[in-house]
Amino acid sequence: MTDFSAALSLAGSLVFQLDHRLIAIVLLSLRVSLLAVALASVFGLPLGATVALARFPGRNAIVLVLNAFMGLPPVVVGLTIYLLLSRAGPLGPLGMLFTPTAMVVAQMVLILPIIAALTRQVVEDLWEEYSEQLRSLGCGRAQAVPTLLWDGRYRLATVILAGFGRASAEVGAVIIVGGNVAGFTRTMTTAIALETSRGDLPLAMALGLILITLTIAVNGVIQLVSQHARRGMG
Repeated sequence: MTDFSAALSLAGSLVFQLDHRLIAIVLLSLRVSLLAVALASVFGLPLGATVALARFPGRNAIVLVLNAFMGLPPVVVGLTIYLLLSRAGPLGPLGMLFTPTAMVVAQMVLILPIIAALTRQVVEDLWEEYSEQLRSLGCGRAQAVPTLLWDGRYRLATVILAGFGRASAEVGAVIIVGGNVAGFTRTMTTAIALETSRGDLPLAMALGLILITLTIAVNGVIQLVSQHARRGMG
């Protein structure tokens, strides 16, 4: 209880004092996670919808892979991207290793299967519900993709939130490709890991409490916007 009380007190002082190091870490964490989620959504939503509606050889294998990759080990993803971006790797000349860009890529790779797999399930359910109506309007499976994505936008908002939750909690892959460089690639999760290894548990717990609060706040804002939009359509 002493450590927890100290963490609460420290978290409050860090926030109210607007500690510049904390603000930099928080802003970087949000920037990396939100950008990764946005990119994963751009690719994952249409991919999941296409897999849900298209019929082609090997479709079941792709569904299996998407579902399996929802549980990708972060350290394996981090190591793979590290090898690709290292000086000896094929993408080494880009100079992306140990930069926020590499962290975005790592998080995107981790959450893309989550968004694609959950989107596939949502769109499949919507197709079963509206297939007869859409076919009567002359809308085939391919033409139904944008319609069903729009109709299921509130359910898909939950899918995107799941991706954000996964991204904001990531530490293994991020610390491998980002290096946890102070003032440049240090995020909330990597800072927590560092302070815990140093034995500074109150600071680590304080950072953890701030991370949880930020995650709840972002989810709350998106939920309020979604509810407001639903009432506006009602």
